[in-house]
Amino acid sequence: MFSEHSKEFLQKDRPMVSITRNVPLDVVDSLKRIASITEFPEYQELIKSYINEGLHRDKYRYSGISIARFIEALKQNGVSAIVIQQATQDLIES
Repeated sequence: MFSEHSKEFLQKDRPMVSITRNVPLDVVDSLKRIASITEFPEYQELIKSYINEGLHRDKYRYSGISIARFIEALKQNGVSAIVIQQATQDLIES
């Protein structure tokens, strides 16, 4: 159900900090039900996984903005579209 990246994120030997948030009771109940039918022994681990999945997704989503700006800067500085396309393809394939 969850990616290998999420499982690595949940390793216990990473430095941690406690945070406190109020969450509606029905949300906690749902988390507990989902945790009971997944590989997560506790709903808190499921919450960590959800946070990690969203963070991982957004890191890629928002890093794309800077990549697009970088590509535009390359074009404005005379780098051909063919060279940019080949470099992009090489990056994707690696």
